[in-house]
Amino acid sequence: MNSEIGRLILKRLGIAIITLVIVSFAVFFTTNMLPGDTATILLGQAATPEAVAGLREAMHLNDPAITRFFHWAFGFVTGDLGKSYANNMEISTLIGNRFLNTLELAAITTVIAVPFALTLGITSAVARGSLYDRIVTVLTIGVISVPEFVIASTAVLIFAVYLRWLPAISFVNEIHSVSDMLRMYAMPVVTLTFVVSAQIIRMTRAAVIETLDTPYVEMALLKGASRSRMVLRHALPNALGPIVNALALSLSYLIGGVIIIETIFNYPGIAKLMVDAVATRDLPLIQTCAVIFCAGYLILITIADIIAIISNPRLRK
Repeated sequence: MNSEIGRLILKRLGIAIITLVIVSFAVFFTTNMLPGDTATILLGQAATPEAVAGLREAMHLNDPAITRFFHWAFGFVTGDLGKSYANNMEISTLIGNRFLNTLELAAITTVIAVPFALTLGITSAVARGSLYDRIVTVLTIGVISVPEFVIASTAVLIFAVYLRWLPAISFVNEIHSVSDMLRMYAMPVVTLTFVVSAQIIRMTRAAVIETLDTPYVEMALLKGASRSRMVLRHALPNALGPIVNALALSLSYLIGGVIIIETIFNYPGIAKLMVDAVATRDLPLIQTCAVIFCAGYLILITIADIIAIISNPRLRK
């Protein structure tokens, strides 16, 4: 690894850290601007002004916002996520299993969606202009054009309401066998696979086509290289950067954009936990979940940028 690559990687890591700090600042102050008073919501409308004032003082809600931000940020960095306003439990305890559930859903979706999408994207690029390519393109654009909540709701109506093949709600705690796991994860995973795969297919197809049109690939073909060798040995390595970026952008959706899917299927993940926290105005829990989503997104994008930098042939010289 030469000094130029190292400098670019360090620069990208620095940008990611600065971005996370700015996002944390924005998340904290945005959530504090939510309508309603936390103490009033927790105690109910029948609470006396004295009780509300006492709770606000106990929760340090009367402290300046900037003071509360630095206290919260320091606790987050040191691993002290604080306590939930709604049930007075440690936030780390609340998030623990929920975060693992979301990662599990994301992992299963990734294992299915990535090979499926890469295969369709590459084969569509190789068969550019054919009937197969046109069918894949039309279906991909159709999936991208439909919001994920429509796909999820349609899946519930067809497979849970009319056909009664699959449960409408994912009871993860009731999984005791492989068949139970398939039934519980089927609709959330299929819905997410549709949404994630569509973007990967389009961007992979575009990246491979652009590489196939370069002179050195055409020269390899003229020298007698087979189409499979041309794609695998010449086109794909040079299209790796754009493809990895497409994967990172699409998979980042699994961390933050999965909120709708977890809500519709009542999946016990961190996104559903965040939705419930908004209903009770549980600010520390909302802030922690939001920062976790942002950190996950930044990690994926940063990894994609680093891989793109390392795989750039002009920087390896």
